[in-house]
Amino acid sequence: MIKIYHNPRCRKSREALAILEDKGIKPEIVLYLQEPPTRAELQAVLKKLDMLPSQLVRTEEPLFKDTYKGKELSETEWLDVLLEYPKLMQRPIVVKGDKAVLGRPPEQVLELL
Repeated sequence: MIKIYHNPRCRKSREALAILEDKGIKPEIVLYLQEPPTRAELQAVLKKLDMLPSQLVRTEEPLFKDTYKGKELSETEWLDVLLEYPKLMQRPIVVKGDKAVLGRPPEQVLELL
């Protein structure tokens, strides 16, 4: 089963979903802005991505620039930020089994197929 953490307003997220669907895959779609992941879920996704919480932060978001730019936070604190403000998470994230990829560029989802 493939899961995509999806934001339908994001072009890259829509493109990654289209790539999966073009391959005949109907992934489980997680609208993470409406249903944010739990701490355990996000930690599991980060492990599958082989990323630290700080590496998943969207640094071009106004919220980041206004609130967090230039601040030195621990990885635990960045995890807390992502849980409180899921819109700061890079997207899309596609998960299959014990692996995950960040769909930037969207074609990276092909690595899981």
